[in-house]
Amino acid sequence: MKKATPSFPESSPSQANDSTPTPKRKTKLASVLEHFINGGSLNRFEAERLGDHCLNSTIAALCGSHGLAFIRVDERVPNRFGSKTRVTRYSLPETELARASKVLSRVSKTPHWMAD
Repeated sequence: MKKATPSFPESSPSQANDSTPTPKRKTKLASVLEHFINGGSLNRFEAERLGDHCLNSTIAALCGSHGLAFIRVDERVPNRFGSKTRVTRYSLPETELARASKVLSRVSKTPHWMAD
């Protein structure tokens, strides 16, 4: 019996020397913070679209490690079983926008171990 061999695209030398800059990926923290700075608000289900699967932990990190304060409003949203689920909607007050922008610039920098 013949073993199946995986088919992976080979990288050619011309691809390795391609001068096209690789687009910088945003971190989860940067994506969520940018959303808040642009006037958005999120609950845990809406944060999924930004790649955040645990918004309360992201908010805790932004508060604890970066000193930001968020507005928290409880709301009830429909769940897949037809009833309502309590969630928290987070938003950034105007008074925090300047500080949040500084935090965003810090968390958006490429770490030294990822730099080319």
